[in-house]
Amino acid sequence: MTEDLFGGLLQPAPPAPAEPPAAPSGKPARGKSVQPAQADETLCALAAQLPSNLYFGTSSWAYPGWNGLVYDGEYGDSLLSRKGLAAYSRHPLLRAAGIDRGFYGPIPLADYLSYAAQVPDGFRFLVKAPASVCDAWLRGSDGAGRLANAAFLDAEIAVRDFIVPATSGLGSKCGPLLFQLSPMGPLADSAVFLERLDAFLGALPALDPSITPHACYTVELRDPALLTPRYIRLLRRHGVRFCLSARDRLPPVPRQAAAQALMDEEAPGPLVLRWMLHGGRPYAYAEKLYAPFDRIVDDDPDTRHAIADVVVRTLRAGQPAIVIVSNNAEGCAPLSCVRLAESIIARLAR
Repeated sequence: MTEDLFGGLLQPAPPAPAEPPAAPSGKPARGKSVQPAQADETLCALAAQLPSNLYFGTSSWAYPGWNGLVYDGEYGDSLLSRKGLAAYSRHPLLRAAGIDRGFYGPIPLADYLSYAAQVPDGFRFLVKAPASVCDAWLRGSDGAGRLANAAFLDAEIAVRDFIVPATSGLGSKCGPLLFQLSPMGPLADSAVFLERLDAFLGALPALDPSITPHACYTVELRDPALLTPRYIRLLRRHGVRFCLSARDRLPPVPRQAAAQALMDEEAPGPLVLRWMLHGGRPYAYAEKLYAPFDRIVDDDPDTRHAIADVVVRTLRAGQPAIVIVSNNAEGCAPLSCVRLAESIIARLAR
């Protein structure tokens, strides 16, 4: 075993569980509207105990397997993607959502306006910037990098294709604007990367609080070797938030919490945290293992408790926290949010 950058030992991945049986297919409900699941009294009571500046959400919302958990009926993912947000936002805990599709291409202004119109005031969106500016590689159909991407960290493209439409369309419901930087492989030279990131962040326009009072820029890395104090200080100098990402191939949450503490050393700020993958579960395998995402398959109490600790420290500092959870964390994002809420409430009561 070797040491990671935060002083912990990198553990080998646990053995993969046996292949799950194929999930049964359900017939989508007919009709053009999506109905919310009936609010559970216990769930409402749980949500009422949470601070108002804590925002739970899921990584996208178009999952037919959430029938009975979030939605009342078996709806197709296309209908849920277009019209499911109103029902989703009726869930007592889900006051935020991640718009993941932006990574795969620019989202039209009309779609952002539609998303904002479906949710109540006080709702927050975390939006991903397109890969055209977040990936150092032009990739083939197999996902392997083929050529260096000349548009990587191009501020002009980021403003045109991402920042302007997202902020204009979502307005006061716009939360973190996320630059999720794909693994850079042989291009991950720390000095060159930091110089380029410094120039990129310096060229981004200041966010207008009269339009997007809750928005902030945030960066998520996939290369653990780049998660250094120098990187954190660079973000802090530009007023950009560190996105703590719980996933495979990155240091565990307690190690990343040290980076979060360094970020807030001079003055505390909002927490942006994404719980994406269970340790040792690659994305494609988790997608297959956990479908149809209607139950907890891989309970991960260690990560859950570590996240709760970071969230509580943020809340006690008087700062907001937005926590986005993927189905691939434990098998069912809404149920993971319930368990995480219980852990946070228990800590706040101490």
